[in-house]
Amino acid sequence: MTSNPAKVAIYARVSTEDQAEQGYSIDAQLETLRKYCELYGKEVYKEYVDAGVSGKSIEGRYELQRLLKDAGDKKFHEVIVWKFNRMARKNVDLLNIVEQLEAYNITFRSFSENFDTSTSMGKFALQMMGAVGELERNTIVDNVKMGMKQRAKKGEHNGKLPLGYRAVPDPGNLSKKRSKFVAVVPEEAIIIRKIFELYAAGRGLKSIANELNHSGYRTKTGNTFSTTAIKEILNNPFYIGKVRYNRYENWSNKRRRGKSAEPIIADGKHEAIIGDALWEKVQFLLQKKSFTPSRIFDGEFLLSGLIRCPKCGAAMVASRTRSKTKSGEIVNRLYYSCGAFRSKGSSVCSANSIRKQDAEDEVINRLARVLSKDRILKAIVDKMNHRLVTRTLPLQAELEHIRSQLEQAESKKRRYQDLIEQNNLDKLIVAERMQEIHADLIKFRAEKSRLELELTEDNSSPVVFEQVRDLIAGFHQVLTAAPFEQRKTLLHLFIKRITMNESKMIETIELSFDENVDSYFSDSPVAVAAGDSHRLKQARRREKIEIAI
Repeated sequence: MTSNPAKVAIYARVSTEDQAEQGYSIDAQLETLRKYCELYGKEVYKEYVDAGVSGKSIEGRYELQRLLKDAGDKKFHEVIVWKFNRMARKNVDLLNIVEQLEAYNITFRSFSENFDTSTSMGKFALQMMGAVGELERNTIVDNVKMGMKQRAKKGEHNGKLPLGYRAVPDPGNLSKKRSKFVAVVPEEAIIIRKIFELYAAGRGLKSIANELNHSGYRTKTGNTFSTTAIKEILNNPFYIGKVRYNRYENWSNKRRRGKSAEPIIADGKHEAIIGDALWEKVQFLLQKKSFTPSRIFDGEFLLSGLIRCPKCGAAMVASRTRSKTKSGEIVNRLYYSCGAFRSKGSSVCSANSIRKQDAEDEVINRLARVLSKDRILKAIVDKMNHRLVTRTLPLQAELEHIRSQLEQAESKKRRYQDLIEQNNLDKLIVAERMQEIHADLIKFRAEKSRLELELTEDNSSPVVFEQVRDLIAGFHQVLTAAPFEQRKTLLHLFIKRITMNESKMIETIELSFDENVDSYFSDSPVAVAAGDSHRLKQARRREKIEIAI
């Protein structure tokens, strides 16, 4: 009697830079892997496809996330890809994914490299090929960086142009289609000159942002101006005709922590918007104001960034007002105020302040009320479980709509392909239209994958009341006994969002429990001293729980 065929999950991915390369197309990958499974008598469980997505991380790769979730549910026995770099570009990411699959007793196989992870040699080959692939990728990145450094040293700009400039065809190199010339945008240059002149006249960053926003000006990306955007413009030497490159190293991982000790600054080939005298004056003022004050005001703000503005939804930040009593004493009053108002001014939002002590007391007291009465917490959990069931309906409707749009786009693609074969349309016009359809297909497929993943996650079991009660009890124990910094860290792990109503009162507190919160409980000296470590480690194995109180 023959055994049941092995169930195989096929994974295919193509990034935007790969789409033009022969053999990398989604259809080619899928066709090759289907034939392989048919040849060896394997059953294709499902095809997981991420189109137009980079392989440098798992973020945004909804189909890969679905694959790993289905692997955890033991829905197939093997994962196969056309090449191992379809699964991940970085060796460490690839090995982590394979290790996760191995934990579920699932084999990972690469068709092109002809190895699988069920054998010792296959694992060794995977590590070697992964290392070689990452070396190849890093070499390409280094070569690109070297070319960009040379461009910068010659005064040529790299990347996106700042506000005030745009790229136009180079009149001196009309023979080269891709040759670009950096030109000044007059209407945007007015904004740049205004920013520098206002700052040189003594105006502050927030004051400048507020005036620009009230005047209807917008950034290069169409957003309102913030203090950060204003400061970035004032610090950019591009506006005096210079090119700056390599300001930050390894930006994707380090962000602003990767500031380079030796940035490249060279004379550019573009026209300056700001004169040297105005630039020097602004730089002097920036340097003069760059010191960090010891402390603007006393006060430990537990909820900074958690409370949301009732008007615009921005995070509320620490603020204060100063007033003088009849006796002449200066009194500081502490508040949480809208962060968008604080950085962008009154054209974007208003302060919508709530007293610090009132907000924190309400949050702590509401938690205490929930803890003290099981019936209140049980009613909340029951309501949440009901919402868990009903919220899938709009997601399913949205998914059906996306599927319909995807089907229409695929139908259009087939029609245009038929017209090309019949030579009934101009190929150039068809090519442009096909590019638009292809972009729509990538967008619809990604959205379909996201919704399917969200619906899969929403099909989880109802939350158990006892689990929630135990977790909140552990949280409350740490919160009441720990020092300020530990309490603030815990609150930011535990509370997802705090919303206010138009009357500036706390409306809902959204709580989120996952492995981060659980590990914080178990690692806390307070929790361990209370003898709760075993219970909390047990809780760590449970899935993420979210409730609103």
